[in-house]
Amino acid sequence: MSERDVTPGGMPKRLTPKAIILVVVVILALVTGFSSFFIVDPQEESAVLRFGRYIRMADPGLHFKLPFGIEKNYNVPTQVVLKDEFGFRTERPGVTTIRAGQDFPDESIMLTGDLNIVDVEWIIQYRIVDAFDWLFKVQDRQKTIRDISQSIINQLVGDRAIFDVIGAERANIEAQGQDLMNELFDKYELGIRVTTVKLQNIVPPVGPVQVAFEDVNKAIQDRSRLINEGQEAYNQAIPRAKGQAQQVIQEAEGYAVERVNRAEGDVARFARVLDEYTRNPGVTRTRLYYEMFEEVFRDAENVDLIDKNLQNFIPFKALGATTEGGAQ
Repeated sequence: MSERDVTPGGMPKRLTPKAIILVVVVILALVTGFSSFFIVDPQEESAVLRFGRYIRMADPGLHFKLPFGIEKNYNVPTQVVLKDEFGFRTERPGVTTIRAGQDFPDESIMLTGDLNIVDVEWIIQYRIVDAFDWLFKVQDRQKTIRDISQSIINQLVGDRAIFDVIGAERANIEAQGQDLMNELFDKYELGIRVTTVKLQNIVPPVGPVQVAFEDVNKAIQDRSRLINEGQEAYNQAIPRAKGQAQQVIQEAEGYAVERVNRAEGDVARFARVLDEYTRNPGVTRTRLYYEMFEEVFRDAENVDLIDKNLQNFIPFKALGATTEGGAQ
């Protein structure tokens, strides 16, 4: 029985040592090429380690390193703003942020300085400013960041009353929280810098506490409304009263000036009359007598003045008057 060659056409019948060496060389060349270069993005810095020991930092760009794992690079996003959320989690950020339907009371429930319970949600934003410290100084970086942030916010909330936390002291908590966090992060050599601490929802826990708090808050709002209404009424009444008082004062001052001027005029007139009387007593007395009668009977009608010593006098009143029809 004869043997038949079943090797597919075009294929070598067997691998020669030369072919094997060629394949190995090609593979080694590819592995060497891919493991000898690395790229650092513009927003990153890269730490290079040789056999696990730190060697250098690499800036953005294309860099060479020893192949076959002798040197390894670890890229760190130093120009990216990172964020941590406390008391809630964002499921899908965007124009309209969607939160995950889950609460984290172990992070957000706190005790205020006036022994009230409050649910505080907040975020922190930070940047990596030292890639070496970030990679090698702290083992569990994320847990350290969260523990320090929770501790500081708990401390600041615990130093204030609940209404201060919700209202007037909110901005102070954010500013002091940022400073204290940066102080501790520098102390632990974490290599980060907090840029923003932002308090989100601050409400009492769901249940009887929240109901009681809403009642108190409503009473405070009613008190503020009544105070504002009273202030508004005050602002309307006081200026009006001041205006009326000023008007009365001005009228009184005008009346005083008028009386003074009139008195001064009367004095001047009396002085002139006295002077005339001194020079011509009879004439002046007669003139004053007539002026007195004119003043007394100025508004009187149909009055005739007749000398009582006049005898046999018949008054003809119509002689100097105009008769009906135009007759005199």
